Amino acid sequence: MTNIRLESSWLNVLQPEFEADYFVGLRTFLKDELASGKQIYPPGNQIFAAMDACPFDQVKVVILGQDPYHGPRQANGLCFSVSPGIEKPPSLINIFKELRDDLGLTDPTSGDLSPWANQGVLLLNATLTVEAHRAGSHQNKGWETFTDTIVSELNNRRNHLVFMLWGGYAKRKGAHIDRSKHLVLESGHPSPLSANKGYWFGNRHFSKCNNWLREHELPEIDWQI
Repeated sequence: MTNIRLESSWLNVLQPEFEADYFVGLRTFLKDELASGKQIYPPGNQIFAAMDACPFDQVKVVILGQDPYHGPRQANGLCFSVSPGIEKPPSLINIFKELRDDLGLTDPTSGDLSPWANQGVLLLNATLTVEAHRAGSHQNKGWETFTDTIVSELNNRRNHLVFMLWGGYAKRKGAHIDRSKHLVLESGHPSPLSANKGYWFGNRHFSKCNNWLREHELPEIDWQI
């Protein structure tokens, strides 16, 4: 991360953040972690993958995650997503189950959610890096401030977005979204712990999202992977 390489529309929006003290400290932290030999996920060229795949003016839907997967080859910069050929984690399996129940979609063989990102779904984790095998290890290092700014800029500058907030962490992060101009959908987290208690299945967020987009004369998301 010696140089920030980011899709141009996001770079224009977020440029002041890269010069802020907190982000300078974050870069120093990441540099020191790598220098000490620690394995950091996702790879450096995928840290900003969510934004690279979904330019600022093309965002229609925002799904908020917490931090990247911390297992080998799992994290690819898109929340809840894994690259082709990687076994689907339990939360993602439950997301696909809800899609099947909500929209009648078939379960995909791949857990790669990049087709969603390419249609305007910003798959944003609150923390964009993590140390291997240490969930939450890069929390409270500065990433949350950076991603709070992303949510704030979308909230303020855009209209008629859909925000999907799954679980308490995402709900708190989206607490200040303007419900008068955006659709905010909240439910439990798709992890088995929450989903199996009845807090996830049946939320019908995907059909509700497309209904909102259609009502505002915006292209619907094809959720089929």
